[in-house]
Amino acid sequence: MFPLIGMPQGAEWLIILAIVVLVFGAAKLPDLARGTGQALRIFKAETKGLRDDEDEKKPTKPAGELNAADARLDDVTEAEIVDERRENNA
Repeated sequence: MFPLIGMPQGAEWLIILAIVVLVFGAAKLPDLARGTGQALRIFKAETKGLRDDEDEKKPTKPAGELNAADARLDDVTEAEIVDERRENNA
């Protein structure tokens, strides 16, 4: 079963191109394409800059240093159970 709405194919692209030429005019199409390309390049550069900023903000840990998030449950050998709620409610 074919979907009713899908990507344009063959002759449909030609019709869309003809409508775009009629609406914008043949003289403005290169300027429109150039502006779109520049906007896309700027967008890509900014998103790459954001990713680079994230990488710089991540702290680097010394090899022997661990924090609570890095510790595994297997590393705990003995602990004291503390339940303040029971003591306060009693």
